[in-house]
Amino acid sequence: MKKKTIYKCTSCGHEHIKWQGSCNDCREWNTLEEEEIGDVTGGQKTISKKKNVKVNRLTDTISQNSDRIITKYNEFNRVMGGGIVKDSITIITAIPGAGKSTLLLQISDDMAKQGLKVLYASGEESDSQIKTRAERVLQDMHKDVWVYSDNSLNNVLGCIDQIDPDVIIIDSIQTFVLDEYPQRPGSPTQTMECANTLLKIAKDAQRPRAIIMVGQMTKDNELAGLRALEHLVDTVLILEGEEGEELKMLFSSKNRYGSSGEIGFFSMGEQGMTAVDNPSEFFMTQRDDNDVISGSALTVVKEGTRPIILEIESLVSSTFMPYPSRIAECLKKDHVNTLISIMEQRAGIPLHDKNVVVKTTGGIRLKEQSSNLAAIMSIVSSYKNKGIPNDTVFIADIGLTGELKKVPTLELRIKELERMGFKRVYVAFNGLKSTTTFSKIKVIPCKTLSQVIQSVFGTSTSKGGSQRAPWDEEE
Repeated sequence: MKKKTIYKCTSCGHEHIKWQGSCNDCREWNTLEEEEIGDVTGGQKTISKKKNVKVNRLTDTISQNSDRIITKYNEFNRVMGGGIVKDSITIITAIPGAGKSTLLLQISDDMAKQGLKVLYASGEESDSQIKTRAERVLQDMHKDVWVYSDNSLNNVLGCIDQIDPDVIIIDSIQTFVLDEYPQRPGSPTQTMECANTLLKIAKDAQRPRAIIMVGQMTKDNELAGLRALEHLVDTVLILEGEEGEELKMLFSSKNRYGSSGEIGFFSMGEQGMTAVDNPSEFFMTQRDDNDVISGSALTVVKEGTRPIILEIESLVSSTFMPYPSRIAECLKKDHVNTLISIMEQRAGIPLHDKNVVVKTTGGIRLKEQSSNLAAIMSIVSSYKNKGIPNDTVFIADIGLTGELKKVPTLELRIKELERMGFKRVYVAFNGLKSTTTFSKIKVIPCKTLSQVIQSVFGTSTSKGGSQRAPWDEEE
Protein backbone atom coordinates (compact mmCIF):
# COMPACT_ATOMS: atom_id res chain seq x y z
CA MET A 1 0.00 0.00 0.00
CA LYS A 2 1.44 3.37 -1.01
CA LYS A 3 0.58 7.00 -1.54
CA LYS A 4 -0.24 8.19 -5.03
CA THR A 5 1.20 11.58 -6.00
CA ILE A 6 -0.17 13.87 -8.68
CA TYR A 7 0.73 17.41 -9.78
CA LYS A 8 -2.22 19.82 -9.99
CA CYS A 9 -2.14 23.18 -11.78
CA THR A 10 -3.00 26.04 -9.42
CA SER A 11 -4.29 28.10 -12.36
CA CYS A 12 -6.78 25.75 -14.04
CA GLY A 13 -6.81 22.61 -11.84
CA HIS A 14 -5.60 20.22 -14.55
CA GLU A 15 -3.89 17.12 -13.12
CA HIS A 16 -0.55 15.69 -14.32
CA ILE A 17 1.07 12.39 -13.42
CA LYS A 18 4.53 13.99 -13.24
CA TRP A 19 6.01 17.41 -12.68
CA GLN A 20 6.81 19.61 -15.66
CA GLY A 21 7.52 23.26 -16.28
CA SER A 22 4.19 24.29 -17.82
CA CYS A 23 0.60 23.06 -17.65
CA ASN A 24 -0.59 21.09 -20.69
CA ASP A 25 -4.04 22.64 -20.45
CA CYS A 26 -3.65 26.38 -19.73
CA ARG A 27 0.07 26.67 -20.72
CA GLU A 28 0.91 28.63 -17.56
CA TRP A 29 4.46 28.19 -16.23
CA ASN A 30 5.50 27.09 -12.71
CA THR A 31 1.93 26.40 -11.59
CA LEU A 32 2.14 22.67 -10.81
CA GLU A 33 1.97 21.66 -7.15
CA GLU A 34 2.55 18.22 -5.69
CA GLU A 35 -0.48 16.64 -4.04
CA GLU A 36 -1.04 13.26 -2.41
CA ILE A 37 -4.46 11.82 -3.15
CA GLY A 38 -4.46 8.82 -0.78
CA ASP A 39 -3.56 5.17 -0.53
CA VAL A 40 -3.51 3.05 -3.67
CA THR A 41 -4.07 -0.70 -3.53
CA GLY A 42 -3.79 -3.26 -6.25
CA GLY A 43 -7.21 -4.80 -5.73
CA GLN A 44 -10.60 -3.49 -6.72
CA LYS A 45 -12.29 -1.39 -4.05
CA THR A 46 -15.78 -2.17 -2.81
CA ILE A 47 -18.11 0.79 -2.59
CA SER A 48 -20.43 0.70 0.41
CA LYS A 49 -24.09 1.53 -0.01
CA LYS A 50 -26.17 3.20 2.67
CA LYS A 51 -29.53 1.65 3.36
CA ASN A 52 -32.78 3.21 4.57
CA VAL A 53 -31.98 6.53 2.92
CA LYS A 54 -34.99 8.85 2.99
CA VAL A 55 -35.93 10.18 -0.43
CA ASN A 56 -38.88 12.44 -1.23
CA ARG A 57 -40.97 12.96 -4.33
CA LEU A 58 -40.57 16.42 -5.79
CA THR A 59 -44.35 16.90 -5.63
CA ASP A 60 -44.32 16.13 -1.89
CA THR A 61 -41.39 18.42 -1.10
CA ILE A 62 -42.26 21.55 0.85
CA SER A 63 -41.15 24.74 -0.87
CA GLN A 64 -39.50 27.24 1.44
CA ASN A 65 -38.90 30.84 0.45
CA SER A 66 -35.87 31.88 2.44
CA ASP A 67 -36.10 35.17 4.25
CA ARG A 68 -33.92 37.96 2.96
CA ILE A 69 -31.85 40.60 4.70
CA ILE A 70 -32.78 43.93 3.10
CA THR A 71 -30.02 46.52 3.35
CA LYS A 72 -30.38 50.27 2.93
CA TYR A 73 -28.33 50.03 -0.28
CA ASN A 74 -31.00 49.49 -2.94
CA GLU A 75 -28.44 48.94 -5.69
CA PHE A 76 -26.93 46.05 -3.72
CA ASN A 77 -30.38 44.58 -3.02
CA ARG A 78 -31.19 44.79 -6.75
CA VAL A 79 -28.11 42.78 -7.75
CA MET A 80 -28.75 40.20 -5.00
CA GLY A 81 -32.29 39.63 -6.28
CA GLY A 82 -34.03 41.56 -3.48
CA GLY A 83 -31.62 41.17 -0.57
CA ILE A 84 -29.30 38.64 1.07
CA VAL A 85 -30.82 35.19 1.60
CA LYS A 86 -30.21 34.14 5.19
CA ASP A 87 -28.82 30.69 4.36
CA SER A 88 -26.84 31.65 1.25
CA ILE A 89 -23.16 31.82 0.40
CA THR A 90 -21.98 34.62 -1.90
CA ILE A 91 -18.61 35.49 -3.40
CA ILE A 92 -17.64 38.96 -4.64
CA THR A 93 -14.54 39.69 -6.70
CA ALA A 94 -12.87 42.77 -8.14
CA ILE A 95 -9.46 44.15 -8.98
CA PRO A 96 -7.42 45.53 -6.04
CA GLY A 97 -8.64 48.95 -4.94
CA ALA A 98 -12.09 48.69 -6.55
CA GLY A 99 -13.84 49.10 -3.19
CA LYS A 100 -15.20 45.62 -2.40
CA SER A 101 -13.94 45.62 1.21
CA THR A 102 -15.33 49.13 1.74
CA LEU A 103 -18.73 48.09 0.40
CA LEU A 104 -18.85 44.99 2.60
CA LEU A 105 -17.89 47.00 5.67
CA GLN A 106 -20.75 49.44 5.03
CA ILE A 107 -23.19 46.58 4.50
CA SER A 108 -21.95 44.92 7.71
CA ASP A 109 -22.65 48.06 9.71
CA ASP A 110 -26.12 48.39 8.18
CA MET A 111 -27.02 44.78 9.00
CA ALA A 112 -25.76 45.23 12.56
CA LYS A 113 -28.08 48.22 12.96
CA GLN A 114 -30.96 45.92 11.98
CA GLY A 115 -30.20 43.73 14.98
CA LEU A 116 -27.99 41.15 13.27
CA LYS A 117 -24.60 40.07 14.56
CA VAL A 118 -21.83 40.26 11.93
CA LEU A 119 -18.37 38.67 11.99
CA TYR A 120 -15.85 40.28 9.64
CA ALA A 121 -12.83 37.96 9.31
CA SER A 122 -9.87 39.24 7.31
CA GLY A 123 -6.78 37.35 6.26
CA GLU A 124 -5.30 40.41 4.54
CA GLU A 125 -5.74 43.33 6.94
CA SER A 126 -5.19 43.83 10.65
CA ASP A 127 -7.89 44.91 13.08
CA SER A 128 -6.48 48.44 13.18
CA GLN A 129 -6.55 48.74 9.38
CA ILE A 130 -10.19 47.70 9.31
CA LYS A 131 -10.96 50.18 12.11
CA THR A 132 -9.22 53.00 10.22
CA ARG A 133 -11.36 52.38 7.13
CA ALA A 134 -14.50 52.17 9.28
CA GLU A 135 -13.76 55.55 10.86
CA ARG A 136 -13.41 57.04 7.39
CA VAL A 137 -16.56 55.67 5.77
CA LEU A 138 -18.93 55.10 8.72
CA GLN A 139 -20.35 57.89 10.79
CA ASP A 140 -21.50 55.71 13.69
CA MET A 141 -20.09 52.19 14.00
CA HIS A 142 -22.39 49.62 15.55
CA LYS A 143 -21.15 47.44 18.40
CA ASP A 144 -22.41 44.20 16.83
CA VAL A 145 -19.79 44.21 14.05
CA TRP A 146 -17.03 41.89 15.23
CA VAL A 147 -13.63 41.75 13.53
CA TYR A 148 -10.99 39.04 13.54
CA SER A 149 -7.67 39.20 11.72
CA ASP A 150 -6.05 35.84 11.01
CA ASN A 151 -5.72 33.49 8.05
CA SER A 152 -6.58 30.35 10.05
CA LEU A 153 -10.12 29.23 9.29
CA ASN A 154 -9.94 26.94 12.31
CA ASN A 155 -9.68 30.01 14.52
CA VAL A 156 -12.52 31.67 12.61
CA LEU A 157 -14.69 28.61 13.32
CA GLY A 158 -13.88 29.11 17.00
CA CYS A 159 -15.02 32.74 16.73
CA ILE A 160 -18.28 31.57 15.15
CA ASP A 161 -18.94 29.25 18.10
CA GLN A 162 -18.06 32.05 20.52
CA ILE A 163 -20.19 34.96 19.23
CA ASP A 164 -22.80 33.05 17.14
CA PRO A 165 -23.01 35.57 14.22
CA ASP A 166 -25.90 35.82 11.76
CA VAL A 167 -23.67 37.01 8.92
CA ILE A 168 -20.05 36.02 8.25
CA ILE A 169 -17.75 37.91 5.88
CA ILE A 170 -14.48 36.27 4.77
CA ASP A 171 -11.91 38.61 3.19
CA SER A 172 -10.48 36.92 1.17
CA ILE A 173 -11.09 33.18 0.76
CA GLN A 174 -7.72 32.63 -0.97
CA THR A 175 -5.81 33.76 2.15
CA PHE A 176 -7.37 31.26 4.58
CA VAL A 177 -6.13 27.79 5.45
CA LEU A 178 -7.33 24.77 7.39
CA ASP A 179 -4.76 23.11 9.67
CA GLU A 180 -5.81 19.66 8.43
CA TYR A 181 -4.30 20.30 4.98
CA PRO A 182 -0.61 20.96 4.32
CA GLN A 183 -0.99 23.05 1.17
CA ARG A 184 -0.19 26.75 1.13
CA PRO A 185 -2.87 29.49 1.25
CA GLY A 186 -4.46 30.08 -2.14
CA SER A 187 -3.86 26.56 -3.43
CA PRO A 188 -6.87 24.83 -5.01
CA THR A 189 -7.10 22.30 -2.19
CA GLN A 190 -7.06 24.87 0.62
CA THR A 191 -9.46 27.24 -1.14
CA MET A 192 -12.01 24.54 -1.96
CA GLU A 193 -11.84 22.90 1.46
CA CYS A 194 -12.29 26.25 3.20
CA ALA A 195 -15.21 27.09 0.92
CA ASN A 196 -16.84 23.69 1.52
CA THR A 197 -16.50 24.15 5.28
CA LEU A 198 -18.19 27.56 5.07
CA LEU A 199 -20.90 26.09 2.84
CA LYS A 200 -21.84 23.57 5.54
CA ILE A 201 -22.07 26.39 8.09
CA ALA A 202 -24.32 28.48 5.82
CA LYS A 203 -26.65 25.59 4.96
CA ASP A 204 -27.02 24.26 8.52
CA ALA A 205 -30.76 23.63 8.87
CA GLN A 206 -30.66 24.26 12.63
CA ARG A 207 -28.67 27.52 12.43
CA PRO A 208 -28.56 28.99 8.91
CA ARG A 209 -26.21 31.90 8.30
CA ALA A 210 -25.45 34.23 5.42
CA ILE A 211 -21.83 34.08 4.30
CA ILE A 212 -20.12 36.52 1.93
CA MET A 213 -16.64 35.69 0.69
CA VAL A 214 -14.23 37.99 -1.10
CA GLY A 215 -12.46 36.31 -4.00
CA GLN A 216 -9.24 37.53 -5.55
CA MET A 217 -9.18 38.36 -9.26
CA THR A 218 -6.61 37.19 -11.80
CA LYS A 219 -4.80 39.35 -14.33
CA ASP A 220 -7.40 38.19 -16.87
CA ASN A 221 -10.15 39.79 -14.72
CA GLU A 222 -11.57 36.44 -13.67
CA LEU A 223 -12.21 34.93 -10.26
CA ALA A 224 -8.99 33.29 -9.07
CA GLY A 225 -9.01 29.55 -8.47
CA LEU A 226 -10.90 26.61 -9.87
CA ARG A 227 -14.19 27.00 -11.68
CA ALA A 228 -15.62 24.66 -9.03
CA LEU A 229 -15.58 27.59 -6.60
CA GLU A 230 -18.15 29.43 -8.72
CA HIS A 231 -20.31 26.31 -8.91
CA LEU A 232 -20.15 25.94 -5.14
CA VAL A 233 -21.58 29.33 -4.17
CA ASP A 234 -25.12 30.64 -4.68
CA THR A 235 -24.21 34.06 -6.03
CA VAL A 236 -21.16 35.44 -7.84
CA LEU A 237 -20.78 39.23 -7.78
CA ILE A 238 -18.26 41.24 -9.79
CA LEU A 239 -17.41 44.84 -8.91
CA GLU A 240 -16.03 46.77 -11.88
CA GLY A 241 -14.23 50.10 -11.78
CA GLU A 242 -10.59 51.11 -11.85
CA GLU A 243 -8.93 52.50 -8.74
CA GLY A 244 -9.54 56.25 -8.65
CA GLU A 245 -12.68 56.13 -10.79
CA GLU A 246 -15.83 57.48 -9.18
CA LEU A 247 -18.39 55.18 -10.81
CA LYS A 248 -18.42 51.51 -9.80
CA MET A 249 -20.63 48.81 -11.35
CA LEU A 250 -21.69 45.74 -9.36
CA PHE A 251 -23.24 42.90 -11.34
CA SER A 252 -24.04 39.24 -10.82
CA SER A 253 -22.77 36.57 -13.18
CA LYS A 254 -24.63 33.89 -11.23
CA ASN A 255 -27.57 34.11 -8.84
CA ARG A 256 -29.66 31.17 -7.66
CA TYR A 257 -32.08 33.54 -5.92
CA GLY A 258 -32.51 36.17 -8.62
CA SER A 259 -31.78 37.08 -12.22
CA SER A 260 -28.15 37.06 -13.32
CA GLY A 261 -26.86 40.04 -15.25
CA GLU A 262 -28.48 42.56 -12.90
CA ILE A 263 -26.35 45.68 -12.39
CA GLY A 264 -26.08 48.11 -9.50
CA PHE A 265 -24.23 51.42 -9.66
CA PHE A 266 -22.23 53.07 -6.88
CA SER A 267 -20.28 56.28 -6.54
CA MET A 268 -16.97 55.97 -4.68
CA GLY A 269 -16.07 58.96 -2.53
CA GLU A 270 -14.48 59.94 0.77
CA GLN A 271 -17.53 58.60 2.61
CA GLY A 272 -17.32 55.21 0.93
CA MET A 273 -19.76 53.75 -1.59
CA THR A 274 -22.97 55.65 -2.33
CA ALA A 275 -25.80 54.14 -4.37
CA VAL A 276 -26.53 55.87 -7.69
CA ASP A 277 -30.29 56.06 -8.25
CA ASN A 278 -30.07 57.57 -11.77
CA PRO A 279 -27.06 55.98 -13.51
CA SER A 280 -27.97 57.54 -16.88
CA GLU A 281 -26.38 60.82 -15.73
CA PHE A 282 -22.98 59.10 -15.83
CA PHE A 283 -23.50 57.78 -19.38
CA MET A 284 -24.67 60.90 -21.19
CA THR A 285 -23.37 64.47 -21.42
CA GLN A 286 -25.65 67.14 -19.98
CA ARG A 287 -26.11 69.85 -22.63
CA ASP A 288 -28.44 72.77 -23.17
CA ASP A 289 -31.15 72.43 -25.80
CA ASN A 290 -29.32 74.76 -28.17
CA ASP A 291 -25.91 73.18 -27.54
CA VAL A 292 -25.94 70.59 -30.34
CA ILE A 293 -22.65 68.76 -30.94
CA SER A 294 -21.84 66.65 -33.99
CA GLY A 295 -20.75 63.05 -33.51
CA SER A 296 -23.14 62.27 -30.64
CA ALA A 297 -26.25 60.07 -30.57
CA LEU A 298 -28.37 58.64 -27.75
CA THR A 299 -29.84 55.18 -27.25
CA VAL A 300 -31.34 53.08 -24.45
CA VAL A 301 -29.60 49.89 -23.35
CA LYS A 302 -30.98 47.39 -20.88
CA GLU A 303 -28.74 46.19 -18.06
CA GLY A 304 -30.56 43.45 -16.20
CA THR A 305 -34.07 44.81 -15.69
CA ARG A 306 -33.03 48.47 -15.81
CA PRO A 307 -33.10 50.71 -18.90
CA ILE A 308 -30.16 53.14 -19.12
CA ILE A 309 -29.93 56.10 -21.48
CA LEU A 310 -26.51 55.99 -23.11
CA GLU A 311 -24.54 58.38 -25.32
CA ILE A 312 -22.43 57.06 -28.20
CA GLU A 313 -19.74 59.38 -29.52
CA SER A 314 -17.93 59.09 -32.87
CA LEU A 315 -15.13 60.92 -34.59
CA VAL A 316 -14.58 60.69 -38.36
CA SER A 317 -11.36 62.14 -39.77
CA SER A 318 -9.35 61.90 -42.99
CA THR A 319 -6.60 59.32 -43.06
CA PHE A 320 -3.12 59.69 -44.56
CA MET A 321 -2.37 55.98 -44.39
CA PRO A 322 -3.21 53.20 -46.88
CA TYR A 323 -5.58 51.59 -44.36
CA PRO A 324 -7.87 53.78 -42.24
CA SER A 325 -8.10 53.17 -38.47
CA ARG A 326 -11.15 51.60 -36.88
CA ILE A 327 -10.99 52.18 -33.12
CA ALA A 328 -13.77 51.28 -30.68
CA GLU A 329 -13.53 51.05 -26.91
CA CYS A 330 -17.11 49.84 -26.56
CA LEU A 331 -17.49 47.47 -29.53
CA LYS A 332 -15.52 44.71 -31.15
CA LYS A 333 -13.57 45.79 -34.21
CA ASP A 334 -15.45 43.36 -36.47
CA HIS A 335 -18.74 44.83 -35.29
CA VAL A 336 -17.59 48.36 -36.18
CA ASN A 337 -16.45 47.21 -39.62
CA THR A 338 -19.88 45.62 -40.19
CA LEU A 339 -21.69 48.85 -39.31
CA ILE A 340 -19.39 50.86 -41.58
CA SER A 341 -19.99 48.44 -44.45
CA ILE A 342 -23.76 48.88 -44.03
CA MET A 343 -23.36 52.67 -44.07
CA GLU A 344 -21.28 52.60 -47.24
CA GLN A 345 -23.42 50.17 -49.19
CA ARG A 346 -26.94 50.98 -47.95
CA ALA A 347 -26.67 54.69 -47.14
CA GLY A 348 -24.05 55.81 -49.66
CA ILE A 349 -21.64 57.23 -47.10
CA PRO A 350 -18.03 56.56 -48.21
CA LEU A 351 -15.65 55.93 -45.34
CA HIS A 352 -12.88 54.09 -47.18
CA ASP A 353 -10.53 57.05 -46.69
CA LYS A 354 -11.73 58.00 -43.18
CA ASN A 355 -10.56 57.08 -39.71
CA VAL A 356 -13.49 56.16 -37.44
CA VAL A 357 -13.34 56.22 -33.65
CA VAL A 358 -16.33 55.11 -31.54
CA LYS A 359 -16.75 55.23 -27.76
CA THR A 360 -19.43 55.52 -25.12
CA THR A 361 -19.70 58.12 -22.39
CA GLY A 362 -18.80 56.40 -19.14
CA GLY A 363 -16.99 53.55 -20.88
CA ILE A 364 -19.85 51.03 -20.75
CA ARG A 365 -19.60 48.24 -23.34
CA LEU A 366 -22.36 47.82 -25.90
CA LYS A 367 -23.72 44.28 -25.59
CA GLU A 368 -27.11 44.72 -27.24
CA GLN A 369 -27.96 45.04 -30.92
CA SER A 370 -30.46 47.78 -30.03
CA SER A 371 -27.62 50.33 -30.00
CA ASN A 372 -26.58 49.73 -33.63
CA LEU A 373 -28.76 52.49 -35.08
CA ALA A 374 -27.45 55.04 -32.56
CA ALA A 375 -23.84 54.01 -33.27
CA ILE A 376 -24.36 54.52 -37.01
CA MET A 377 -26.14 57.85 -36.52
CA SER A 378 -23.28 59.15 -34.36
CA ILE A 379 -20.84 58.26 -37.16
CA VAL A 380 -23.09 59.94 -39.75
CA SER A 381 -23.35 63.03 -37.55
CA SER A 382 -19.56 63.30 -37.27
CA TYR A 383 -19.07 62.62 -41.00
CA LYS A 384 -21.59 65.29 -41.97
CA ASN A 385 -20.45 67.62 -39.15
CA LYS A 386 -24.07 68.22 -38.16
CA GLY A 387 -25.41 67.64 -34.67
CA ILE A 388 -28.47 65.63 -33.70
CA PRO A 389 -31.04 67.36 -31.41
CA ASN A 390 -30.42 66.52 -27.75
CA ASP A 391 -34.01 65.34 -27.25
CA THR A 392 -33.78 62.68 -29.99
CA VAL A 393 -32.99 58.98 -29.32
CA PHE A 394 -32.44 55.93 -31.56
CA ILE A 395 -33.46 52.39 -30.57
CA ALA A 396 -33.18 49.77 -33.32
CA ASP A 397 -30.97 47.09 -34.80
CA ILE A 398 -29.69 47.33 -38.39
CA GLY A 399 -29.66 44.44 -40.81
CA LEU A 400 -27.15 43.94 -43.62
CA THR A 401 -29.92 45.04 -45.95
CA GLY A 402 -30.06 48.45 -44.30
CA GLU A 403 -33.46 47.70 -42.79
CA LEU A 404 -34.30 48.51 -39.18
CA LYS A 405 -34.99 45.54 -36.91
CA LYS A 406 -37.14 45.60 -33.79
CA VAL A 407 -35.62 45.06 -30.34
CA PRO A 408 -37.04 43.43 -27.18
CA THR A 409 -38.71 45.41 -24.34
CA LEU A 410 -39.02 48.48 -26.55
CA GLU A 411 -42.02 49.81 -24.61
CA LEU A 412 -40.04 49.77 -21.36
CA ARG A 413 -37.20 51.73 -22.95
CA ILE A 414 -39.52 54.35 -24.41
CA LYS A 415 -41.27 54.78 -21.06
CA GLU A 416 -37.90 55.60 -19.50
CA LEU A 417 -37.29 58.20 -22.23
CA GLU A 418 -40.74 59.67 -21.65
CA ARG A 419 -40.05 59.87 -17.93
CA MET A 420 -36.76 61.69 -18.57
CA GLY A 421 -38.40 64.25 -20.86
CA PHE A 422 -37.13 63.25 -24.33
CA LYS A 423 -39.25 64.33 -27.31
CA ARG A 424 -38.49 61.94 -30.23
CA VAL A 425 -37.37 58.36 -30.63
CA TYR A 426 -36.63 56.49 -33.88
CA VAL A 427 -37.59 52.80 -33.91
CA ALA A 428 -38.15 50.01 -36.42
CA PHE A 429 -41.38 50.18 -38.43
CA ASN A 430 -42.87 47.09 -36.78
CA GLY A 431 -41.14 47.57 -33.43
CA LEU A 432 -44.17 48.57 -31.38
CA LYS A 433 -47.53 46.93 -30.92
CA SER A 434 -50.33 48.72 -32.73
CA THR A 435 -52.16 49.36 -29.47
CA THR A 436 -49.18 51.04 -27.76
CA THR A 437 -49.34 54.83 -27.53
CA PHE A 438 -47.28 57.48 -25.79
CA SER A 439 -48.53 60.99 -25.00
CA LYS A 440 -45.33 62.87 -24.13
CA ILE A 441 -42.87 61.50 -26.69
CA LYS A 442 -43.14 61.17 -30.47
CA VAL A 443 -42.33 57.69 -31.75
CA ILE A 444 -41.02 57.79 -35.34
CA PRO A 445 -41.11 54.36 -37.04
CA CYS A 446 -38.79 53.88 -40.04
CA LYS A 447 -38.14 50.98 -42.39
CA THR A 448 -34.59 51.72 -43.52
CA LEU A 449 -31.44 53.53 -42.41
CA SER A 450 -31.81 55.94 -45.33
CA GLN A 451 -35.21 57.03 -44.03
CA VAL A 452 -33.73 57.82 -40.61
CA ILE A 453 -30.92 59.91 -42.11
CA GLN A 454 -33.42 61.69 -44.36
CA SER A 455 -35.66 62.49 -41.38
CA VAL A 456 -32.89 63.68 -39.05
CA PHE A 457 -30.71 65.66 -41.46
CA GLY A 458 -33.27 66.56 -44.12
CA THR A 459 -31.17 65.05 -46.92
CA SER A 460 -31.47 61.85 -48.89
CA THR A 461 -28.88 59.20 -49.47
CA SER A 462 -28.06 57.80 -52.88
CA LYS A 463 -30.21 54.95 -54.08
CA GLY A 464 -27.33 53.00 -55.58
CA GLY A 465 -25.61 52.69 -52.25
CA SER A 466 -22.09 52.96 -53.65
CA GLN A 467 -22.37 56.56 -54.84
CA ARG A 468 -21.63 59.67 -52.80
CA ALA A 469 -24.38 61.21 -50.71
CA PRO A 470 -25.85 64.59 -51.74
CA TRP A 471 -24.25 66.45 -48.84
CA ASP A 472 -20.77 65.41 -50.07
CA GLU A 473 -21.25 67.63 -53.10
CA GLU A 474 -22.17 70.55 -50.84
CA GLU A 475 -19.01 70.11 -48.80
